[in-house]
Amino acid sequence: MTLAARLGSSNTYDIAVRNIMTRQASLEGLQQNLTSGKKVVRASDDPTGAALAERAIMRLARIETDQRALASQRSAIVQAESTLGDVTDALQNFRELVVSAGNAAHTTLEHKGIADQLTGLRNQILTLANRKDTNGLPLFSALGSALQPFVGPQTPLAQDYTFRGLPGQTASTDVAIPFALDGERAFMMKPERDGAYNVTITNVAAPAHGIGTSGVQLVNSSLVSSTSAYTITITGVDTTSTLGTTSVSYQIDEFDTLTSTPVGSLTGTNSYPTGKAGNVAVTEIPGLSLSITGAPAVGDVLSLDPRPSIFSVLDDAIRDIGNAPNGNAVTQAVGQALNNIDIGMSRISAIRGQAGDLLNRADRISANQDRRSIEVEGDRARAEDLDMTKGISDFQNQQVGYQAALQSYAQVQKLSLFNFL
Repeated sequence: MTLAARLGSSNTYDIAVRNIMTRQASLEGLQQNLTSGKKVVRASDDPTGAALAERAIMRLARIETDQRALASQRSAIVQAESTLGDVTDALQNFRELVVSAGNAAHTTLEHKGIADQLTGLRNQILTLANRKDTNGLPLFSALGSALQPFVGPQTPLAQDYTFRGLPGQTASTDVAIPFALDGERAFMMKPERDGAYNVTITNVAAPAHGIGTSGVQLVNSSLVSSTSAYTITITGVDTTSTLGTTSVSYQIDEFDTLTSTPVGSLTGTNSYPTGKAGNVAVTEIPGLSLSITGAPAVGDVLSLDPRPSIFSVLDDAIRDIGNAPNGNAVTQAVGQALNNIDIGMSRISAIRGQAGDLLNRADRISANQDRRSIEVEGDRARAEDLDMTKGISDFQNQQVGYQAALQSYAQVQKLSLFNFL
């Protein structure tokens, strides 16, 4: 009987101790949950919830990384757009000086002074085109280029500028925009796309008389050769065959700009009313047209050279205005420069608009990423965050149970035969 009582007391004691330890462990776990604010502190607490929370955390980290990259991309495009604005301002100043050069009151020395001012603006525009972002990368590198995308002129006499890169625009994605704009489309020119030609007039037969042109017009881009230059030579002027009509004959010679070799030639004839200002339309050049104004004479030569860039256009204006031998040459240089500058400014304006579109896209991407981040954060919170109200309630209930276990243990300790001796 005494042995059974002892065994019963020992068993009751062990059960009470285990109950205390279990409740203490549970209480500690709930306390950790309250302290951390999470219901999943260790993966063993809830393997499924831990996996969902980890996946959400990885997605949040990816969104944060994409947002940092987007901020850097947006900063570069903001700088590029601002730079194009500076280029437009400089071109507008250049254009105003070109217009002022057409004032008949200017002397040859004053024309040279204007050409010097134009040279400073040309250098400023070339520097802007090669501007870099805060990371030291060109703003107009297109799909990739050297640290200085635009170089030239290659020689003091050759006004050719080149783009040292791969033309094109990096595509935007759901989370990113390009780091740079397509400088080739902004500053370089193509005959079949832009129709920018410089027309040089040589009055071989009668230098004192004056002719000019209305500027080259692009009629059909599909017919234009990107590597062809032309000369138009006046071969005949007939004022007697038809009363009141002046008939002008000319020969058009085509040259390859890459090899400087002749490609072919053709002839044409047009007329204008005698006694009135000449306006001879030349429409035989494939895809192009222009009008010869003034009083053409036999031996006059007009040279049409495609311009590879806005920088070449500016150099043409500087050279032709600074070296103009007479007022007619200045008028021709001014008209030609204004026509081609306007073409270049329209290209730059289009790329600037593209920059604005990219910035709008960046704002939309950022807003979408913010919304996505909130959604993913909600997924993470549902997977691992603790409901504080429920957590406090569970902790208090567990605390009451733990205190009850302690009191039971104290009662069990009193169940000893020595208490009855």
